[in-house]
Amino acid sequence: MTKNIAVIRGDGIGPEILEQALKVLDKIAEIYGHTFNYTDVDMGGCAIDKWGNPLPEEMLKKCVESDSVLLGAVGGEKWNNVPGDMRPEKGLLRLRAGMGVYSNNRPAKIWKQLADASPLKKEIVDKGIDFIIVRELIGGIYFGEHTTSEENSEKKAVDVLSYTESEIERIGRIGFETARKRNKRLCSVEKSNVLDSSRLWKAVMHRLEKEYPDVELSDMLVDNCAMQIVKNPAQFDVIVTENMFGDILSDEASMITGSIGMIPSSSLGATSCGLYEPIHGSAPDIAGMDIANPIGTILSSAMMLRYSFDMSKEADAIENAVSAVLDEGFRTADIMSNGCKKVGCSEMGKLIISQLERK
Repeated sequence: MTKNIAVIRGDGIGPEILEQALKVLDKIAEIYGHTFNYTDVDMGGCAIDKWGNPLPEEMLKKCVESDSVLLGAVGGEKWNNVPGDMRPEKGLLRLRAGMGVYSNNRPAKIWKQLADASPLKKEIVDKGIDFIIVRELIGGIYFGEHTTSEENSEKKAVDVLSYTESEIERIGRIGFETARKRNKRLCSVEKSNVLDSSRLWKAVMHRLEKEYPDVELSDMLVDNCAMQIVKNPAQFDVIVTENMFGDILSDEASMITGSIGMIPSSSLGATSCGLYEPIHGSAPDIAGMDIANPIGTILSSAMMLRYSFDMSKEADAIENAVSAVLDEGFRTADIMSNGCKKVGCSEMGKLIISQLERK
């Protein structure tokens, strides 16, 4: 099978972690008889430096015309003072909108080898942490109207949070369908005691509930959910929520698993062309030092194989190889613990490829 992949190396540690993911994909292609063609795309700070734009139209076109997009990381302090509409992160927002990927699916799963790295008490971790946050990605306050003005000699800023029924319904269906494939429990998270947008969200979710009688739907206010994720994460199977709430909760959920360097994510819409990326940032302070953790990016490539290319056994092979390397005690600096062997970014990639070669 031949697939065309748009590759966004990005900023900071992005290029080095992406390089390891591509080497893993090349080994998968060799073992399973596939061909992966890569097209480099400039996005983020590097695109600002080169083109004066965080995502030129030509680059967006390459992504839209690909079979899928694999992203390293974008951003950094270097570009903190550029105009707001030209920041590196704006390129990512444009990419999501341009690709029409409205559902970000981020697993929060603790690897048994890293249980001691979780900041939670052992008795909480032992109950298990394995849930998915389904976040609406191209609506809400991040994509609403943003205005600044001056009233009575002081500055005023307004960010508009709005959702339509159809926007809520399409992400709600993703939540129900995801729960249907797992343990059939869906928690809808909002702030309906305060926000009209959340009251509409809750109403639409309960209307959809009638179409999924096999899925147990529950409601939870976002502040309570933030507390419950650290108090009793085992209660969750699938969480579905709006853009800003999902942004915050998914970052919180990633930390209870031990390291954000281990967490992949997928962003999908109406087609199989998805956007895959690790959840961590560009970490410019360690860029080029060969100490970054590439596993989140490598696992993101596995998600791409599974959800965009329908290559489940290839995705399983990557995930099993990662688990085997962890079993042997190899760790990057961010997940290092006593008795383990510290390795760098490139060495971790080589170890995972070595495990693939043993299959």
